Parts: sequence; C-alpha cells; structure tokens
Amino acid sequence: MTRLLVLQHLEREGPGLFALEAARRGWPIRTVRLDRGEPLPPLEPDDLLLVLGGPMGVADLGDPAYPWLEGEVGLLRQALERQQPLVGVCLGAQLLALAAGGTAIPLQVGEPPRPLREVGFGAISWCHDPAVVPWLRGLAASELVLHWHGDRCVLPPGAELLASTLHCREQAFRIGARAVGLQFHVELLPEQLEQWLHHDSDYVLGALGPAGVERIRADAERWGVRVARQGQRLIANLLDLLTDQSTSWAKRR
Repeated sequence: MTRLLVLQHLEREGPGLFALEAARRGWPIRTVRLDRGEPLPPLEPDDLLLVLGGPMGVADLGDPAYPWLEGEVGLLRQALERQQPLVGVCLGAQLLALAAGGTAIPLQVGEPPRPLREVGFGAISWCHDPAVVPWLRGLAASELVLHWHGDRCVLPPGAELLASTLHCREQAFRIGARAVGLQFHVELLPEQLEQWLHHDSDYVLGALGPAGVERIRADAERWGVRVARQGQRLIANLLDLLTDQSTSWAKRR
C-alpha cells in the first residue's frame, strides 16, 4: 500500500487536501516536521513523497536557521533517482527543481525588472487540453488557484512545463514520469486560509497593499469552494497517475 510521506516546514502549511485524499484511499500518512527538528526519514519503497511550502527558499541553503534544507534536497535527489512518486508544492517545487539540476530565483516583471509577489487567487492556464489528458480530468483549460510566492523556478533540462500564469511561467511542471512541481497552493483547506492571512499579513500587505487581506477574504467567499473542489480533483488525478505505472502523461488514443 502507498504511504503518503509529508515533509512540512511550518505549522500552518500542512498537507490539507492531500491528506484528505490519501485518507479517502486508505493510505497511511506520516508527517515529518522539519521545522521542529524531526530528522529526515529514509524513503520506503511504497512512499509517495509530498514536500510542502514555507517562507524559506533555495537561497537559504546553508543558513543555520534551516539546517535540514540541504538534506531535504538530497532526499529529493534520491527519490528522483529511484523514480519514486513525489509532489513538491511552492517551496517543495523549488527544491524539486534544484534537486533535478535547475534552481529558483526571485520573480521579477517589467523593464527594468522589478520584484513581484504573486499573492491571492488567480488563474493558471494548462499547457494541455483537459479533454484529452487523464490527469486533467474534470478541470477547465484555465483554473483559479491560490498563489503565495515571490520566487520562480528555473526548470532543469528535460522538465516539461504543465501550467503558467501571465507573470510566472513555471506554475506546474513534471520531471520524468513520477515527479510533479506545483508553484501554486492546491492543498489549502478553505478553513485554513484565515490562519495564513493572520500569520502572514505583512507579506500580503507588501504584495497587494493595505486592502490586500480583505481582498483575499472577499475572493475566498466568492471562489473558495470551487477552488477547493477543483484542487481536490487535480490532487486525485495526480495521485492516480503517479502511483499507477501503467498510466502515462500522453493524450488519450
């Protein structure tokens, strides 16, 4: 039986909808709190590795405040070498890119370039037609998701781009057949959003200005249920694909 092995870096950024979907399938779940000093676990053959987000980044490797980051990248490299299924979310996607030979850099827009934080609900566009690929079953060509980042991935050679936004091209990608990076947050339960807004209000204000927190609350009232429903569909599709080696990323024939 598949086990969901979760690497968590922050109290408020838990596995959310991934955990609900794993529980629905009867999978055991192990969550490792690296921020609390829990050691990196060995990978078991049946593990699906889920690496979550956090305020730290690739530029923090070597910082004594985050002594586990380098080991985490090493674990991701091991998972890639073994072709074990894995999903990286936000920080996890950036660490996945790094482990595969890419990196992550500050997100910038304009000329001359200026830093941008992509925060709040916004649309991503898939690079494939949901009508013809199984892993997008039940999704639209463009879906609303929650963004909460100021970096972007630089993809390694051989990575396939899966989704983009206007300001950040690398919103979703795959490396090989069994590793997926999601820059956006698809895992958040609707009731968890208020914790994010409370604990990370300065980050939101820096991105969206004084009305930013209320804007995200209003958007959540309008779209939050649909975003969570479609997010759970995407998670279910990805878990099906990553754990069934007879299924491919190719279009239906």
